[in-house]
Parts: sequence; structure tokens; C-alpha cells
Amino acid sequence: MTLMDAPKFDAADSQRRSRVVLGTLGGIVVLVVGLWLFTGHPVDVPWTWWSYWAGERDINQFLLAVEGNDMNRAYGIWVNDFDWRQHPDKYQKYPFDQFQKDWGQNSSANEYGTISSHRVVVRKRVGNELVVGSMINDRKSKPLFLAYDSKDHTLGFSPFELTVSP
Repeated sequence: MTLMDAPKFDAADSQRRSRVVLGTLGGIVVLVVGLWLFTGHPVDVPWTWWSYWAGERDINQFLLAVEGNDMNRAYGIWVNDFDWRQHPDKYQKYPFDQFQKDWGQNSSANEYGTISSHRVVVRKRVGNELVVGSMINDRKSKPLFLAYDSKDHTLGFSPFELTVSP
């Protein structure tokens, strides 16, 4: 085939191709913006957005279980093992008895007293952990900072304290 034998330009086919390309790009943009909105507007790279959602969800569920005094469920969320009672020796580093002393309704080990409400005020990824700051019992002072490990989905006390903007 030579230049003189080239097929005729098909305007309908060209228009169809450009619509498919633009529609695909538009769909990707809508998907990315939707995911960003769903995960709570994280200011981070897109491949970490899911851990923002999962970490905040787990910490909310944990604090709701503590508020409801469901310590077995709360500990299951903390260690990411709802069958922890089948093998409690696996968690000797932070056993359930100590957990209950720290988080229970009559705990004198924490500075918040009986936890009755919480509100997430700040969150940020630090390494492979998501640090979430929650105001407990509508206190205006210092939030409680918990860390969500995105590798094994466990919770822990955060060594970092984030800045909370008003």
C-alpha cells in the first residue's frame, strides 16, 4: 500500500475513538475524586488513601466498643484477632488483664476516666502507621493518639503527637 492508496479518513470512527478515550479519562478522574472523598480527604499519595479509611474505621470501632464497655470486642480490635480468647498466650506483651486495667470503665490508669464519647480531630501517616488523634469526652485539652499499623492492622499507643489545628 502506498500513500496514494491510503484508506479514506473516517470521521465517525475518529470521533468514536476520542469519545472512548475522553470517557475513560473522565471515569478515572471521577473514580479518584470519589475515593479521595470516601477516605476522608487525605493529604497524601493516592496509594495510601485506603489505609486512612481502614485505620480511622478500626479506631472508631475500638473506641465505640470501649464506650459500650465491650472489652472483649475492643481487645479483639486492638490485636486484630477476634478469636484471641482461644490463644491468649499469644498476646503476653499486652495481656487482656492489663488492657482492661487501662481501658475499663473504672480505670484509674488513664487520664480520661470513663470514656463516653470521642471525636477524631487529626490523622496522619508516619511510616507504615496511621496516627489518629481523638478528643475523648469532649475535652478541649490534649487528644488521645492511637497508631494503626497498616501491615498487621493492629492498634497501639502512638509515640508521636500531632499538631491539632483549631
